[in-house]
Amino acid sequence: MKTQNLTSFSEFHLLGFSEDPDLQLILFGLFLSMYLVTVLGNLLIILAVISDSHLHTPMYFFLSNLSLSDICFISTMVPKMIVGNVTQNRVISYVGCLTQMSFYILFGCMDHMLLTVMGYDRFMNEMNPGNFSEIAEFFLLGLSEDPDLQPVLFALFLSTYLVTVLGNLVIILVIFHDSHLHTPMYFFLSNLSFVDICFTTTTIPKMLVNIQLHSKSISYTGCLTQIWFALAFLGFENGILVAMAYDRFVAICHPLRYNVIMNPKLCWLLVLLSFLISVLDAMLHTLMALRLSFCTNLEIPHFFCELAHILKLSCSDILMNNILVYVVTGLLGVVPLSGIIFSYTQIVSSVLKIPSAGGKYKAFSICVSHLIVVSLFYGTGFGVYLSSTGTLSSRKSAVASVMYTVVTPMMNPFIYSLRNKDMIGALRRFIFRTTSFP
Repeated sequence: MKTQNLTSFSEFHLLGFSEDPDLQLILFGLFLSMYLVTVLGNLLIILAVISDSHLHTPMYFFLSNLSLSDICFISTMVPKMIVGNVTQNRVISYVGCLTQMSFYILFGCMDHMLLTVMGYDRFMNEMNPGNFSEIAEFFLLGLSEDPDLQPVLFALFLSTYLVTVLGNLVIILVIFHDSHLHTPMYFFLSNLSFVDICFTTTTIPKMLVNIQLHSKSISYTGCLTQIWFALAFLGFENGILVAMAYDRFVAICHPLRYNVIMNPKLCWLLVLLSFLISVLDAMLHTLMALRLSFCTNLEIPHFFCELAHILKLSCSDILMNNILVYVVTGLLGVVPLSGIIFSYTQIVSSVLKIPSAGGKYKAFSICVSHLIVVSLFYGTGFGVYLSSTGTLSSRKSAVASVMYTVVTPMMNPFIYSLRNKDMIGALRRFIFRTTSFP
């Protein structure tokens, strides 16, 4: 059978609407004006919804998300076309084309889902008028109400947040700048670092602002937004860890076919699929939370809005919400974890067949960092959610959740860099180039 390397070409050529040179200036002006109107118009909607408390309702919450999605969707295509018209360059790289296609599909699907959700919101508003806008804000009690501990907590979480962001950002920059790390393993690692930055940014800054301003309030819309982003990035990280396990499985169990199986197209597809599933999951839970009404007790014994605590505060029937939580936890928690466990049973079986001790050590050393991260992520995550159904108090559960929301994202850069010779070497080269730059 004749084989062909799918990545042997490096670029495509976008022919555009017309190759007539006289039309290029007209097309440039037309698309630039439409792009600016689209971005500015949708940006005004987002700012108006955020700044006006009268618009902090589910309808305008979804509208602001639709506006953000529209900005991202059009920014995926039009700027590249405009640059091509100006520079007379119709070339787009292979990776750039795959990236553009991924974001085009992603934001297109997000538009469709948001329009569906907005239709459901209008239906629920007609069927149950007046239930959704009664709650103006919740109150985040944090980890402690002791005034003497607030400066300590502020300094501790600020330093943790800075270490997390800087550490993961360094990982991304090192992988991006070092061609030796342009492999599927480090591609997934850079995505994991990006997710960790986004996840911690969803929770910690709001806590820091509340401590600094001596305020515990978070708006109803802000709480739902925080729940959505927290669930989306948690699900995304879950998918990335599964993809990394599959990458290690192919590398050790099928080394001769590794480059064929783990091609760039599959890597991007795995990342995109993980993101789409996590976005759909987060939107489903947030949508189900919109139907809830709340009693007079609006205090959340946590430092961010977590879905489990919101359900406990509700006066509505939460049977469907709980069923959804358990079903999704089984599908998106237990099933991926089972896949990771299966991958590592196959890896262990293959490694034990290696005759030399050095070969076994090298094979296991490739996987140990991923195993540590998986253990931290799933161990602490399942521990918190199992304890929330038991006798452990809500405040102790909040303290325990710090492990997977704060500690794990902070530890990931150290776990993957300190035990990885390639990463240490790339980091040294990156520091050298950075410090020697005139």
